Amino acid sequence: MRSFGKWLGRILLALVLAAAALGLWKIEEIRRLMAVNSLFEPDRIVRNFSNMDAAFLHREIDRGDGPVSPLPAGEPMQMPERLDRFLTDRNATSLLVLSGGKIVYEDYLLGTGPKDLRISWSMAKSYLSALTGILVDNGLIPDLDAPVTDYVPELEGGAYSNATIRNVLNMATGVTFDEDYLDKGSDINRMGRILALGGEMDTFAADLTETFAPPGEQWKYVSIDTHVLGMVLRAAGGKPVVDLMSDYVIRPLGVERAPYYLTDGTGVAFALGGLNVTTRDYARFGQMFLQRGRWQGNQIVPADWVILSTTASAPTSGDQMGYGYQWWLPRDARPREYMGRGIYGQYLYINETADVVIVLTAADRRFRDRTVQRDNLELFREIADRF
Repeated sequence: MRSFGKWLGRILLALVLAAAALGLWKIEEIRRLMAVNSLFEPDRIVRNFSNMDAAFLHREIDRGDGPVSPLPAGEPMQMPERLDRFLTDRNATSLLVLSGGKIVYEDYLLGTGPKDLRISWSMAKSYLSALTGILVDNGLIPDLDAPVTDYVPELEGGAYSNATIRNVLNMATGVTFDEDYLDKGSDINRMGRILALGGEMDTFAADLTETFAPPGEQWKYVSIDTHVLGMVLRAAGGKPVVDLMSDYVIRPLGVERAPYYLTDGTGVAFALGGLNVTTRDYARFGQMFLQRGRWQGNQIVPADWVILSTTASAPTSGDQMGYGYQWWLPRDARPREYMGRGIYGQYLYINETADVVIVLTAADRRFRDRTVQRDNLELFREIADRF
């Protein structure tokens, strides 16, 4: 009878511990969901954008043990007189300007600093494009017109059944996906909640079934296309995107701080917008592209891919901006002028002719206003014209 009592006590203790562990797990899940719901609140947004790892599942991208690559200071340049007002109006958190590969202007605002790992949002898409070009060059993706289902069979029967790798690069898949960040019921925000609750992004993509046009016919910006691109890269490269990005981009760049990706519950990178990098390291990536993929004497991204991916090739129409392979081009783009862009005012502006790279990070609630977008471009061009 005494041994039965001990056995029963152990069972009860195990149940209590299991219940406590389950409770802690639920508390963590609820905390992440609350973080999503308050992510863009005016009194929290700046701090949140520098501390995404405090609220979400994430994984560091190994920078290796190599030295930090040089990003030398140049002679400080006089900026446009309206810059201070611009930075205030845009709720900017940092602005860095490179001319000739040297820092000629650098400022941090609203309590942020050079060591902050700032959320990229959709600037991350341009990083994934670079990784795609590297895998293509290595023969791991021999044909951009191959169906994505050749690499990701679980997408068979869904919205991506007939889409090619080029279609997802161009965002011309015709997949129906609501990208309205201001509508809490939109697909993009449903996806955010799945991320917060530790769900599976791959399942979310595979479950999409609706299309609005055949692949390749119409351009529409849908971020889930970039996640599908990430699925293809994982299959082709045989590693998670986090590891591929470390091997082929982050280590060769010699970044100052190891960046990180937000991840879903299975550890899959939120590759369409979950990259967190310092402002100076965004500038390193931009300068590498300006130099046609070369950095510190090494060819990181193939030069022909740099040209191909930053040339307008998507079937945009009317007053839409030009779009390449996960890079934006102004409607009136100057020669070799292109951008990575993210919501709330994240920009990586590259003007090869002027030899200028500009990084802007912000918490700008007016980021969707076309007048604001145009004003941002005009300021970048004003700066570039000084060189």
